[in-house]
Amino acid sequence: MLMTIRESFQSFLTAYSNWKGASIHRRILGATVIVAVFTAAAKIVFFAKELVVAWQFGTLDLLDAFLIAYAVPSFAINLITGSFNAALIPAYVQAREDEGHTSANGLYASAMTLGILLLTICTGLIVLSAPFYLRILASGFDQDKLRLTINLLYLVSPVIILSGITTIRSAILNAGEKFAVPALIPVITPVITIAFILIKGNIYSLALGLVIGQMTEAFLLGVALKRRGIKRSFGWHGLDASLRQVIQQFLPMVAGAFLMGSTQLVDQAFAASLPAGNVAVLNYGNKVISFPLQIAAMAIGTSVLPYFSSMLARGDWHTARQTLHRYLKLIFLFGVPATMVLVFFSEPLVRLLLQRGAFTEQDTKIVADVQALGALQIPFYLGGILIVRLLSAVRANHVIMWIASINMIINIVADYLLMKNYGVVGISFSTSIVYCASFLMLLISVLIISARNRLMNT
Repeated sequence: MLMTIRESFQSFLTAYSNWKGASIHRRILGATVIVAVFTAAAKIVFFAKELVVAWQFGTLDLLDAFLIAYAVPSFAINLITGSFNAALIPAYVQAREDEGHTSANGLYASAMTLGILLLTICTGLIVLSAPFYLRILASGFDQDKLRLTINLLYLVSPVIILSGITTIRSAILNAGEKFAVPALIPVITPVITIAFILIKGNIYSLALGLVIGQMTEAFLLGVALKRRGIKRSFGWHGLDASLRQVIQQFLPMVAGAFLMGSTQLVDQAFAASLPAGNVAVLNYGNKVISFPLQIAAMAIGTSVLPYFSSMLARGDWHTARQTLHRYLKLIFLFGVPATMVLVFFSEPLVRLLLQRGAFTEQDTKIVADVQALGALQIPFYLGGILIVRLLSAVRANHVIMWIASINMIINIVADYLLMKNYGVVGISFSTSIVYCASFLMLLISVLIISARNRLMNT
């Protein structure tokens, strides 16, 4: 029986491999499906963790303290590691295409060493300056709640470095068209966090689960790389042309990510200025949206960047344009109906998933409104992810930086105006406005770059 199952599974893998190898679009679609399926499995466990958090803490002050404590470390993680990957993968693929695997793996080791150094400095600055900037972000907190927030930040701060290692290792696996393990391995952190909450039952269990989970994920991804023959994760091979290219693309990308990533940070800061519990309300309102959004964004962003990088390393702009056009149509074909479902069924969905324990009927109504207006961002956010990956592959990260600077201004103004009239619900609607504007600016930019490329080749 076991042999039959194994043979059937092997036959399926062979058939899938043959189908996928028929064209570049099938390879991208196959990678997207794999990442989506395994990311969905990880996100289900992550959402289970959020249900446990809602049951244990509701919208209490303790959860507000943790969310504000983790806001800046989370922002730093997304800012540096995400930007580093967008700069590293195209350079890594180019080095592999031009000079072979040895040169590419040397670039990876040097980039990892540089990245960890940068993350260590960043962590030190965040920890040392915490008593100052938290007084601004948590302006509505009393002294005891502020002290708790600072202590929680000290506890979660190692996650910045650990997440950097995890993200960069995942990127190198993805660049080698290995998508399953990096997509599934994030299941570890929420499982460990759930265990800590159930055993200890206090707010510090959230921080401990996060740190130990990230440590475990980083170790297992290192094992996966070693099995592919990449045994050295750290090293220095000099500031060669490939590493300089990474740095040159990283600087505008990190500036753009800082400006665009400030959306969540600014939103939480505005929510913290409202009465107690509004940070948690905003967080819960984004949870259901983030489930399909992060799965789709991870699947699209992870799968297309290595392939876009390979296409453009060979100068194949025609296939890159075809891929962009095809996937934008698919995003809006499926994204718009999904958005409508979340808008019209927001309240019963929140009631079904969250209304229990300390989470009341009043909490359900306000969270449902936040969720419904935040859901409007879905097709624009996903379309923007796809275009950003093409811009990164073509090494036009400076365009992303300028668009992100405009988005930050839009977000601050919209947050302020809408919050004054609609409270935390207005903050959620502001986010949807920002991503709609961002998508339109990104689309115009990539059309201009594509047209310029056509003129140069005629």
